[in-house]
Amino acid sequence: MAPMKLYGEMTWNVMRCVVALEEAGVEYEIVPINLGTGEHKSPDHLNRNLVKPFGQVPALQDGGLYLWESRAISKYACRKNKKELLKEGNLKESAMVDVWLEVEAHQYSSALNPILFEYLIRPKLGGTCNLKVVEQNLEKLKKVLEVYEARLTKCKYLAGDFISLADLNHVSATLFLFATPHASVLDAYPHVKA
Repeated sequence: MAPMKLYGEMTWNVMRCVVALEEAGVEYEIVPINLGTGEHKSPDHLNRNLVKPFGQVPALQDGGLYLWESRAISKYACRKNKKELLKEGNLKESAMVDVWLEVEAHQYSSALNPILFEYLIRPKLGGTCNLKVVEQNLEKLKKVLEVYEARLTKCKYLAGDFISLADLNHVSATLFLFATPHASVLDAYPHVKA
């Protein structure tokens, strides 16, 4: 069977997929898409996204199946190769995985992504870091981290005493945080940092 193809440039969204693919033991290859030249808006790539206006990375090809959106790709990899990362056989545990997947998407990432954009993307686009945006989102991130710290004093991982995709989905953006001057924000939350 041919390996899956993951299209994209190594951003935190593409890396989110890589983490899930690796943990699920999926055979895959990364096909680079140059965002700087607009390759993600090319007809070939738009056809991978099926919904032409998006033109986003990552996109995944598994045989004749094309997926986009990093979280959907990550869930697919787990469902196909390592279902225990979603705890789909246990209603209560899978519900907790779902809760923390949603928290990651709507709380953690919504606070962290603007920080990453300001430090890592805006300069590549010729702009300068907007420190006001960074400071506002650092305050939001700290509130999220307080919730995480409280949760992780009660259980080993976010969804319970088992590792799941909910934990793995945090890896990529968190690693990119270490490329900013604000990696030390985690020092105040020892359970999160651990």
